[in-house]
Amino acid sequence: MNINRHRLILALISLLTLTRCSPLEENEQLLENMMRREGDFFEAYLANRDKFEIQVIYTQINRDSLNQPHFRTFRFNVDSARYFYPASTVKFPMSLLALEKLKKLQVRGLDKYTPMFHDSVYSGQRAVRADTTSANGLPSVAHYVKKILIVSDNDAHNRLYEFLGQRDANVWLNEKGYQIRLLHRLERPLTPDQNRHTEPVRFARHDSVLYQQPMGVNDSIVVTTVVRKGIAYLNNQDSLIQEPFDFSYKNLFPLTEQQRLLRNFLFPETAPEAARFEITADDRQWVLRHMSQLPTETYFPPYAKDTAMYPAWCKFLMFGNDKAPIPSGIRIFNKVGDAYGYLIDNAYVVDFDNQVEFLLSAVILCNEDGIYNDSQYEYEERGFPFMRELGQMVYRYERDRKRKYKPDLSAFRFDYGNDR
Repeated sequence: MNINRHRLILALISLLTLTRCSPLEENEQLLENMMRREGDFFEAYLANRDKFEIQVIYTQINRDSLNQPHFRTFRFNVDSARYFYPASTVKFPMSLLALEKLKKLQVRGLDKYTPMFHDSVYSGQRAVRADTTSANGLPSVAHYVKKILIVSDNDAHNRLYEFLGQRDANVWLNEKGYQIRLLHRLERPLTPDQNRHTEPVRFARHDSVLYQQPMGVNDSIVVTTVVRKGIAYLNNQDSLIQEPFDFSYKNLFPLTEQQRLLRNFLFPETAPEAARFEITADDRQWVLRHMSQLPTETYFPPYAKDTAMYPAWCKFLMFGNDKAPIPSGIRIFNKVGDAYGYLIDNAYVVDFDNQVEFLLSAVILCNEDGIYNDSQYEYEERGFPFMRELGQMVYRYERDRKRKYKPDLSAFRFDYGNDR
């Protein structure tokens, strides 16, 4: 009997091995079939895909003989009409817009390193005179963007929001063809009126003002779609309100738009001219470097000295919240978000050692009780494991996938030693 049981176990193992090794048909069901082939882990996620509001977009990159990229995209449960809160993912387009605005201003001596100061002249505004985390102790667009790209700093985003202005940020992104709505600062409970007023900003060196702009006011906010989710929420006074939470005046950034914007930035030669960001070649390289830089490699701000930080901080896909080092050959160019129970990552993954590259974007809701704004979310139990295993699954598929031409990935190699 023991012999027969042993043979049965061996047969099951062999069957599982053959199933996992057998090629999958690359059709519209590819992602779902990949998850089903992984065994038990994804079973609950597949069964509750709508309850968890899961969306996944995976894009293969196939290079031709000239190393030009060609894309093939696969989706799982994607619905751009189904609202999710984009959290910090909006910081990426805001960063690019800030650099673009500096270039378009064409002010002599003004660049991303020029100290930028804010004044408070309206309800809810906050003046800024210094930034002790920068090398020179002064705030700048460069330092704010760097903090956004490496650790997703909220205050840094809000400072760029002031510089761009609510109206102009939305107009410029919409003119580029992106379906994005930016209506508020992050992690600050302000009214719609306070959010549409943005602070006066000035750039100065050695007491010489190079550029200044007055307070901005957006008088053209139009929100026509009502979005309410969940069964209850905590208000700012921590009182439980027994009705759905209203997301109508919250930011909007669908997953399809997130990956499209990232792809257009990474591969501008493949994007329509109108959809590109007009930044300098130096600024583009600078953004790419800091998108992929780890906090443990960063000394301004002093993230490398912060014992709470770890290499995979803000690298949800492939690593979740694992504390172990990331393999040296892998770099991830991405922007994450987490708020109101939504966990999001929009990433371009590169493995220099195995000549692998792919785009992967995902969102999952971790709010079992349906109560919003209570900080009771299942990120640890549900969100991070899903992101980690999803990323590892696609990575393995890509590592084993046959390519006619191996990619030359040298354009995405950076020296992270000079931490400016």
